[in-house]
Amino acid sequence: MYIRMLNQADAEQYRELRLQALRLHPEAFLSSYEEEKELPLDATRSRLEPVEGRFTLGGFNAEHELAGMVTFIREGREKIRHKGNVFAMYVSPAARGQKLGCALLTELLARVRQMPGLAVINLTVTANNLPAKRLYSTLGFTCYGTERNAVRLAGGRYLDEDLMTLVLS
Repeated sequence: MYIRMLNQADAEQYRELRLQALRLHPEAFLSSYEEEKELPLDATRSRLEPVEGRFTLGGFNAEHELAGMVTFIREGREKIRHKGNVFAMYVSPAARGQKLGCALLTELLARVRQMPGLAVINLTVTANNLPAKRLYSTLGFTCYGTERNAVRLAGGRYLDEDLMTLVLS
C-alpha cells in the first residue's frame, strides 16, 4: 500500500470508490449515492484539484487501485482559519484490516502540521461507528459532543454524530 495526494487524473477511480462508499455505507456520509451518481465527472475532477488548504489523499494497493481516501479542508475565513476539517474518510472492504485508514490519517496529520497557523482539526463520525471512533481516538482525537439526530436516512431513521477534535501541538 502507498499513499499520495490525489489530483484530477484520479477522478475516475475516486468517483468509483466514492460511489461504493455511499452505496455500502449510506449512514456514514452526508452525501447520498443517488445525488453523487448524477454529478458529472468534471465535478469530481474539480474536487480533486489540490488548492491551498484543501487536498484529498488516496491509498493504493499493490495493483495501483485506489483502496482508501480522506479529504482535508481548512476553514477560509480569517477568524476560524486556525481550524480544519477531515471529510469523506473511507477504506474499501477489501483493504480493511491492513492499517490503511491509520496510514491515511497519519499522512494527513503530517501534512496539516506543516500548515502555518493551523491549530485544530475537527471531524464528525456516526456515533455507532466504533471502529472509526477507535481509530480517531488512537491518533489523538477526542469527543467533545454529540449531535442528536444529525443524519436522517431513507425511511425516517435518525443517527447521532459524535464531534471529535484534535488540538495540534
